[in-house]
Amino acid sequence: MVVEHVNGKKKGTVMLYALSTCGWCARTKELLRTLGVDFDYTYVDLLEGKEQDDVMNEVERWNPKGSFPTLVIKDKTGIIGFREDEIREALK
Repeated sequence: MVVEHVNGKKKGTVMLYALSTCGWCARTKELLRTLGVDFDYTYVDLLEGKEQDDVMNEVERWNPKGSFPTLVIKDKTGIIGFREDEIREALK
């Protein structure tokens, strides 16, 4: 899986599953950057075949609808969609 990394303050594992064409995904990524958080992200729509299937299986663990953005924080909190207040709270 192609994963991009953004350096910042360590807040535990933060993984953003996004689509390259999704405005809400871009806003979520920008919020994480603004907050100065260390995080990884991948554009699921740019993956292919089994790799994309495997990533979608991971997304669906946190978000059965398989929608985007799906943000996983510390391997225990899944936030679906751009929910700024929830994201800020989860990263405290």
